[in-house]
Amino acid sequence: MSSAQQLIRSQRDLLLNWTCDHPAPLLRWLRDAEVLSSAHYLSLLERSPSNAVAQALETVCSTEESSQKFLQVLREVQDYYCRDLQDWVERHYRNNGTSKPAPAPVKVEEKKPKSPIAKLFKGKSSKGFTLNAEVKVPISAHKTTLLKRTEQLKCYSEGDGVASNSASHIEIRYTDLFVTEDDDFVDSSQHEYFDLASRRARIYVHQACQRIRPSHLLSPQSASGRPPKRVKVKGIAGIGKSVAVQRLVYEWAIGKNMREFTCIFDLRFRELNLIEAPLSLLELLGERFRYLKAALPELFTSPSSLLFILDGLDEFKFTLDWNSPDKNIDVGSKVPVSELMVSLIKGSLLPEASVILTTRPSTEAPKRFFQRCCVVLGFEEDQVKEYTTKFYKDTQVAEKVYDYILNNDNLFVLSFIPLYCYIICTAMAEFFSSENQDTDDSKSLELNPPRTVSEVYFCYLFTAIKHHALRGSAERSTPRSEVLSRAKYQLTNLGRLAYESLLQKKIMFNRADLEKYGVTPADLQSTFLCHILQRLKEETVEMFSFFHLTVQEHLAALYCAINLFSQEDIIEALDFWCFGQCPPSSTAAPLQNTDLNMDKLESLQMFTRFFMGMLRARLGGTLDGLVLSPMEQGDAIPARLGSWFQDQFKSRKLENQTALNLLHCLMEFHTKEATSMAAPEIKKLNL
Repeated sequence: MSSAQQLIRSQRDLLLNWTCDHPAPLLRWLRDAEVLSSAHYLSLLERSPSNAVAQALETVCSTEESSQKFLQVLREVQDYYCRDLQDWVERHYRNNGTSKPAPAPVKVEEKKPKSPIAKLFKGKSSKGFTLNAEVKVPISAHKTTLLKRTEQLKCYSEGDGVASNSASHIEIRYTDLFVTEDDDFVDSSQHEYFDLASRRARIYVHQACQRIRPSHLLSPQSASGRPPKRVKVKGIAGIGKSVAVQRLVYEWAIGKNMREFTCIFDLRFRELNLIEAPLSLLELLGERFRYLKAALPELFTSPSSLLFILDGLDEFKFTLDWNSPDKNIDVGSKVPVSELMVSLIKGSLLPEASVILTTRPSTEAPKRFFQRCCVVLGFEEDQVKEYTTKFYKDTQVAEKVYDYILNNDNLFVLSFIPLYCYIICTAMAEFFSSENQDTDDSKSLELNPPRTVSEVYFCYLFTAIKHHALRGSAERSTPRSEVLSRAKYQLTNLGRLAYESLLQKKIMFNRADLEKYGVTPADLQSTFLCHILQRLKEETVEMFSFFHLTVQEHLAALYCAINLFSQEDIIEALDFWCFGQCPPSSTAAPLQNTDLNMDKLESLQMFTRFFMGMLRARLGGTLDGLVLSPMEQGDAIPARLGSWFQDQFKSRKLENQTALNLLHCLMEFHTKEATSMAAPEIKKLNL
């Protein structure tokens, strides 16, 4: 047996012990070195860590060539692992190749010969900046922490009929997105859905030259150009912005992309909402990344090697003043967090650092501050198929679900938005899993497929409730109303939390917030709440949030739909949510304590669409079990709403954004009577 094989075989248990806690860097680098095939690599990611490393070592030891490649890889990834492994690499490197020739009097046999292993360890050091020990150790800890945080994509059902709050590895589940340059020809005041549709129509012709991979967001736009320092990535709700930057952080942390940066700081605006007092950038980062605290002053001496990723500007509750004069602040200046973010984005603070900002199109972030603006357009047809295939472990189920999506136009259009694709796949799992083929579920679905966004979300929610309400029970034919009635208490509490928080643009909650609304954090794993809420545990704080803003918006809408009891309530509510008209005194719970800032109105647009969809569900009896009494004059409501929509188009001077939101509301209400009354008044729309 040759030397590299011999060494690895003899040290197998030690190597296994040192790397099994966190095998991701080792496995990825072995795949890229072609020691592991792509298929083998993906299969190892689904195994337990120790099993994955053991299997990889078996493959490594099969040939001398792969054993040699393994030793080269080990040197590249040693910083991710314990000091003992680093000493082992250093010892074999030193003992086998770097000693100077001994003086003449020394006997030849005392001189260490160069072994083949020495040549392997004498590779080039990794790219990037030379870090001193005080910075190198914290950066290694930072990369390991980021890897553990970003290597899983939350997935609430594996498609085998068992809904579990499990996660899927980002290397397995991640599907490429369609990202392109944001040109100047599109009127930024137009509605985000028009924007998306017109781009798709225009871009398909020449998409190849415009497509941008997330890892190339900071690449020069031309061969001779300089890399952009400030990049804005915009896209509608659920289009995949956060997952794209999660993949970016993962690729940097594993050492495969953006190696020109010594450090990446990923900050989410929903978490920055928790900061009330003024603070400096040093304090913010020192608190968020405690293990980096001592290294921050050293890192700031080379700001061009730093990248800030600021995710979800649309979720920021503080007002941003883009037109205020630049203040002379540095990393130690204490200012409100909103001022800190504006200074960082505009470049008046750390102009040499790089910044990637993600946001919904409806949130203002002026183009003049960015050298590159991109827009995420979601999936194309091929990606929808790829995502569906990856989503289910059972390939037969994947094929059935994809065919079903393909043959239902409304679902097919929705599936281009990744979050909707995920919600659809999760909801469909219940209908198409192999164990359900004896039931009538798939037949009933074919007769009555979800047609609107509201119906897709309700289908997802009902699937989750049904699974947990009937756990341990064989009565799969239990009526819908009975299933809903079992979850009524929790749904009502959760909906009130979602709605009242939405009015305040609050999306992060602590334990006290949940308990105030009767939601028990301890129930998270054992009930359907595991499909709705997620726990965010940082080093110093434990918070909770809905797993996506649209889920909060949907539950808020469901709460309102079951707690408004008359035509007057509904009209007053719509006037309030769409136009900010405070309702007169009302006994309906959603219309009390209506403290809403006018500048937060645009953030209620998705919620109002969901409300109209849930109102239709209530009138159609779909929410029976959640409501005790029918709505007053329920039969007359479509006509009354038709008249309301008619009035808005007739007498109001509607901006494009508001006009299209009203059309979305009509679409979600999906009632011929209301639509036919409103349609004649829609004489002109600037698309």
